Order: sequence, then C-alpha cells, then structure tokens
Amino acid sequence: MGIVNVTPDSFSDGGDFFATGKAVSHGRKLSADGAHILDIGGESTRPGAQPVDEGIEAQRVRPVVEALAAEGAVISIDTRHASVMETALAAGALIINDVSALEGDPRSLAIAAASDADVVLMHMRGEPATMNDDPVYDDVVEDVYAYLARRVEVCLQAGIPLDRLAVDPGIGFGKRKQHSYALIENLSRFKGLGCPLLIGVSRKLGQANRPKDRVADSVRWAMIAVENGADILRVHDVKETAAALGEAGRA
Repeated sequence: MGIVNVTPDSFSDGGDFFATGKAVSHGRKLSADGAHILDIGGESTRPGAQPVDEGIEAQRVRPVVEALAAEGAVISIDTRHASVMETALAAGALIINDVSALEGDPRSLAIAAASDADVVLMHMRGEPATMNDDPVYDDVVEDVYAYLARRVEVCLQAGIPLDRLAVDPGIGFGKRKQHSYALIENLSRFKGLGCPLLIGVSRKLGQANRPKDRVADSVRWAMIAVENGADILRVHDVKETAAALGEAGRA
C-alpha cells in the first residue's frame, strides 16, 4: 500500500504532493514501483495535528481518487470522516482506511456497511492532537487486541462480513516507541482476529531526526513485520520495500 498524502502538513512528506497534479503523478509512480493499493489522504493525523474541515478534505482527495481510479488503481481512502468516505467511494475508492476504526464519525459504520468497500480498522488512542501525550497501557498488545476485537464484532453486527475487514494496531498512534516495538514483536497475536493485518511503520522508527532519512530503518521494520505476520505494508518508500520483499522471497 503506497501512501499519497494530499496534505500540506503530514509528518513525513507534507506539502510534497499537495497539488492535485503532483499527487496523481506520485500515485502513478508508486504503482509503477510496485504498490498494489494507493492510500490517499487529505488530513494529516500526525501527533499534534489539528482537525481539517471535511469539505476541504474532500476537495483535496476527490480529483486524485477520480484520476487514479480511472487508470485502474485500487484506491484506499484514508479518512475518519463519513462525508469524505462517501465522496471517495463515489469517485472510485474501493477501501476505507479509518484511523478511528469507524468510531470517529457517527455515520461511518452505516456508510461502510451499505457499501461494498473493504475496511481497515485501526487502533488510535484518543485524537491526533493529543494521542501521544503520555500514553499508558496495562499491556499494549492485549489492550490493542481487545479494542480491535470489539470493533470487528461491531462491524460484523452491522453487516460487514469478516472477508471485508482488515486490522491495524496503529504503530505510533498513541504509542511510545516501546509500545510500537512490543506490537511489532507480537503481531502474530492479531492473526487471531481472522482478517488481514495491515502495518504502517513507514518512517516512524529509526535513529535519523528527519523522517525522510529513515528509509533503511523503515524497510528493516517492514521486513520484521512481515516475518511476524503482517499481510499489508503501508509505506512511503514503495520501490525500496518491494525490492526487499523480492529479495526475502528469493532467500
């Protein structure tokens, strides 16, 4: 899953692809580099980020979704807002990737259930603006597992079948580094939920101060995630990650 941030303020590449034309070109490049899914978002959910007006978010993503979906790309809409989900689905998106696990907007669950879209349910502690303010867990692996299990059950009761669901433990979303390390080391626990496991560790962990300088660490952690059970990798650096996956497959 290649990341297309149509935002001015995302933590790693905010502003690089904010213009519609640049975002579409970037999506094409990610597809050429090996991405099977393009995850398009119009609101930054980095730690400390402030909410974006839904109308503005929809305006950012709609033309990008339309253009890339028309070219045959599988599009995921990265949003926690129901109206943006509706806009993106109408424009050709096939997947809803919600950092709030369909809890952030009271209409999201019904919209997802009424659609044919696949859904990624992610764990996030609180809101982006405050999620990394002293996060505390009794047992981060079991706490996150229990939350995702509840959200899967809610979706099943709403009529979304298990084969349309995936889960994401939310690396970096309300987690200190030790929490993220523990989740990656124990990803096999989440296979018990019975649906694919998505991991978004890209440019989040590493020694370099600038996220863009963490490519090698991102690829290393992605490979560890795959070894521990990840089915889908959400990444900025598609070419490098795809190359590493290819090498691992030949090893």
